[in-house]
Amino acid sequence: MFKVAVIGASGLLGRAIVDELGQQRDWQVVATAFSRPDANRIALDIRDAPAVDRFIEQQAPDAVVIAAAERRPDVCEHNPELARALNVDAVRTLAAAAHRCGAWTLSISTDYVFDGAHPPYQPDSAPAPLNAYGRSKLEGERALMESTDLGCVLRLPLLYGPTVDWAESAVTSLVPAIAASAAPDGKPAVMDAWAIRYPTFTPDVAFVIRQMLERHARGKAIRGIVQWSGDEPMNKYEIAVRLAEALQLSAHLTPQATPADATPRPHNCHLASGRLEALGIGRRTPFDTAIRQVLAAFPWRG
Repeated sequence: MFKVAVIGASGLLGRAIVDELGQQRDWQVVATAFSRPDANRIALDIRDAPAVDRFIEQQAPDAVVIAAAERRPDVCEHNPELARALNVDAVRTLAAAAHRCGAWTLSISTDYVFDGAHPPYQPDSAPAPLNAYGRSKLEGERALMESTDLGCVLRLPLLYGPTVDWAESAVTSLVPAIAASAAPDGKPAVMDAWAIRYPTFTPDVAFVIRQMLERHARGKAIRGIVQWSGDEPMNKYEIAVRLAEALQLSAHLTPQATPADATPRPHNCHLASGRLEALGIGRRTPFDTAIRQVLAAFPWRG
């Protein structure tokens, strides 16, 4: 029996990981959650180091996947202590506890460790984060590497997937404004047309993580830094246009060609996925196909 602990299993990515791993025969998945524990998710505050140590010691997993994080750039900018507690200190605690029991640790990081000026970025490209979120995730990467020699960082870009709330992803969070602009008296919705993003489907990421775990189960654990990304570049305006088409809404959208976010964002952090692809790892669902799956599972009541 191969046992995997998924930390942060109630979030957008965590749910997809649990769904994917739960389909594997002879695998046991132990899921944790902080804000949404239930019968299938053990309550765990990863900021509580003694509780983390007890959990890992009692469960003795073969692998630990850390999907919990503070991922909202504006929150990180205004509350760097929270960002550090979740994105750095908790990773260090989890990785050290996993190391003591011989478990492989996979920690999720972000394309925001780069400044977006010189894409595409390789795993060994020099990081240069522009905001507190990117800085905290970069420190988290280093915390993992310092805490275990049996660990891996998986950098990911903008994620979207099956959601319980439009706001869970920066992709689906555009839906209310799109819908409002399509109302008879609706005003045009202004959408960023400056930053280039690579929306990546969470079930595809979960598939990649399962393939990585399979390698570990065969004694061929991946170490260091790897990256995975969708391969369709688009800005938020272009994402909104495709969302409106999928929703069959006559939205009124206005592109904005200059940065508008209060927190600095990088222009283009395209992540090169070649290291995983060379191992035969990967899957990409076309955006228009995947977003229709997401919207069908969360019917629009416009």
